[in-house]
Amino acid sequence: MLKPLLAHEIGSLAKPNWRVKALNNIPLSEEDIEDAKYWIKFLNIDAQELIDIINKKENFTQEEKEKIVEYSSLFAIKLLEKAGLDVVYDGEQHRIEMYEHPIRKIDGFRFYGHVRSFDNKYYKKAAVYKKPQLKEYFYIDELKTIQKYASKPIKIPITGPYTLVDWSFDEFYLKEAEIGTRDGILKRKEARRKFIEDMAKNIIYENLKVLYENSIRFIQIDEPAATTKRNEIDLFVDGLISAIGDLKGKVFFSVHICFSDYNLLFPYIQKLEGIINEFHFEYANRDSRELGVNEKVRRGYEILKKLKDYKFVVGLGVIDVHDDYIEPVELIRDRILYALEIIKDINRIFVAPDCGLRTRSWKVAYEKLRNMVLAINSIT
Repeated sequence: MLKPLLAHEIGSLAKPNWRVKALNNIPLSEEDIEDAKYWIKFLNIDAQELIDIINKKENFTQEEKEKIVEYSSLFAIKLLEKAGLDVVYDGEQHRIEMYEHPIRKIDGFRFYGHVRSFDNKYYKKAAVYKKPQLKEYFYIDELKTIQKYASKPIKIPITGPYTLVDWSFDEFYLKEAEIGTRDGILKRKEARRKFIEDMAKNIIYENLKVLYENSIRFIQIDEPAATTKRNEIDLFVDGLISAIGDLKGKVFFSVHICFSDYNLLFPYIQKLEGIINEFHFEYANRDSRELGVNEKVRRGYEILKKLKDYKFVVGLGVIDVHDDYIEPVELIRDRILYALEIIKDINRIFVAPDCGLRTRSWKVAYEKLRNMVLAINSIT
């Protein structure tokens, strides 16, 4: 499954309007139906059943809504396969959002309301009020659908323990941590450590284990909060170690950290060598759009000079996910070639967008991914 310059998508894809509206009881338009027909033709999918369902435009039954989600999953899988990626999934079509989806499946949390994550994107934030206990596995329904339709190797992204903790209010573990005192500061960190450890061992490990038991051998752990508190990098690292446990060496584990000060991770991540296989960072968003393989134009790839001395596979972000600019094949090629000059080992580089393409249309996402694959092919 794993090969030099392996191509994969790193995060979620947008959800089609016909899926979003149907699940939110908003009437579909003719444009929504035509969009579904376009992708049926483009992806060469037999999906007359979907058209028959969405032609109703409104008043969908629960069974029909489940079918609509299944078809959005099928479409996303086939989009990634048609783009030429080596490892696929469904762009998280089954999920509400990367935080709310897992938290809803854990006993011990209660939701309060929406907070802003970035741009005009929001997530529904919860508080832990007792020791978390797993109610149901996060991704089994999604996994079964992907296994049903994918013709290429599968990976499953999962939100990591540190991010789930950091994005939550704490009404349980911090009860004994007095604010404004030295003793309180120490107790606060120990409370955080205990919260992360419980989430890692009792929640995340169990989800990783069931994915392994269902034949998944490539798991991406998303940790966007990893470096947001510089005095907790050790907690992030220890959380990953606890979450993986005895699955070390049995699964290819990739960690994705987006839009961050990656320098804060060093030297802490040395503890993860032999446990985590790949670290994927964003680079393209910091880079110029000029061609070339020198430091002046490839300024977004500075952190490679630190990574080269570690054993991790370098997950190389070569696509900026924040605008509709379609990176030319030649630009993506030069970004990869520059990384190869530094890392010196083609087997240590995988290629992906900086982050998820959920803020981009499927047409833009496809063109970006297709050019990424063409760039890889021009090298290999």
